[in-house]
Amino acid sequence: MTRISKKTQQRSLKLLAHIGALIPLLLIIWDFNQGQLGADPIREMTLRTGKTAITLLVLSLAVTPLKIWFGWQQIHPLRKILGLYAFLYVAIHLLIFVWLDYGLDLELILEATFEKQYALVGFTAFLILLPLTITSTRWAMRKMGKNWTRLHRWVYLAGILAVVHYLLLVKNAYTSPLIYAAILGVLLLTRIKPVKQAILRLRRGLEKRWAARGRRKQKEVYP
Repeated sequence: MTRISKKTQQRSLKLLAHIGALIPLLLIIWDFNQGQLGADPIREMTLRTGKTAITLLVLSLAVTPLKIWFGWQQIHPLRKILGLYAFLYVAIHLLIFVWLDYGLDLELILEATFEKQYALVGFTAFLILLPLTITSTRWAMRKMGKNWTRLHRWVYLAGILAVVHYLLLVKNAYTSPLIYAAILGVLLLTRIKPVKQAILRLRRGLEKRWAARGRRKQKEVYP
């Protein structure tokens, strides 16, 4: 059986990530043109872009924990791709709010932002994600050095704020936001050093057992 190279796997995963991230936007555009967004199309677009944004953000945060749990090094490039698409949907989400919902009326926008908790929390998350997106290039990484890592740790706070924003926005329908909160909690827990080291030890122990079992089976077939 031909083994797929790491580079080929990464290219395929990148392509799937691009396609998967763009499908929700294309569906929104299609449904808008077809008049299939229901009685309140602005709210529907707001909810769809927001949910896609938080999904992609959580997926981007899941890349490193998945590498820790399963050793899937080939998924590393997906963190940046998914993070950038998450910001794209956040930007569209915000644009719908300030343009379609409030007609770019600065006074109304400021009033709504500071009066509605979900709007203030969401805008704060946007302000955190903005510099992270701007500095997502390799050039910025080289120039900033260790400060780049420190800055990009703020993405976890953005993730927490995104979940809080979702909870406040949907009011009584808490099931979906709480699922995101639980997933985010597990991902953040995995990044704590003692937990990370324990998972790595467990994974390496299991890998050794599987390797030993594979060698025994091979000896049975080819004594």
